[in-house]
Amino acid sequence: MLGLFLYCFSMQAQVTATGEEVAAVKAQDSIIEDDYRPLKPAQVAFYSAVLPGLGQAYNKDYWKVPIVYAALGTGVGIAVYNQKEFQRYRTAYKDRIAGRIDEFTLVAEDGTLNEVFTADALLRAQTQFRRNKELAILISAGIYVLQIVEANVRAHLSQFNVDDTLTLNPYFKRDEFSPINTFGARLTYSF
Repeated sequence: MLGLFLYCFSMQAQVTATGEEVAAVKAQDSIIEDDYRPLKPAQVAFYSAVLPGLGQAYNKDYWKVPIVYAALGTGVGIAVYNQKEFQRYRTAYKDRIAGRIDEFTLVAEDGTLNEVFTADALLRAQTQFRRNKELAILISAGIYVLQIVEANVRAHLSQFNVDDTLTLNPYFKRDEFSPINTFGARLTYSF
């Protein structure tokens, strides 16, 4: 009995892999790791949140970085312009209420005052410029969030397995006997 046990025990041998087989397994593991990284979308979203456009650069979509900065810069520029105009009309309104001559009051040679805008028009202009400023800030915040979402979605889709088993191709058939042509789309799934 002991001999049978020792015989079975000695029959179990450890198979050692050659250096080439180990290298092949490591290469295959590294390909799998490079193809799918579960934290990449979160990392890209964090980069985009810290510095707008950095997530797009991390995804190697360098052409999107100027678009992000142009959109954000335009929104901020519009907000700054409307804030300056709001302050301009506000100062003019305060001067008018205090009885001083404001920038929208013209003084003629004979000393008469000609107001370009009424006090009510100055109030309406303030309201309009403040509304435009707030809208520009909201749009800029929306663009900021949108660029984070875009970078995150692009990172998710870059890890998606894309192959030719499912294709959607345009379909065009010309009829030789009549002037009617057939247009459409062809969905193909191959096993």
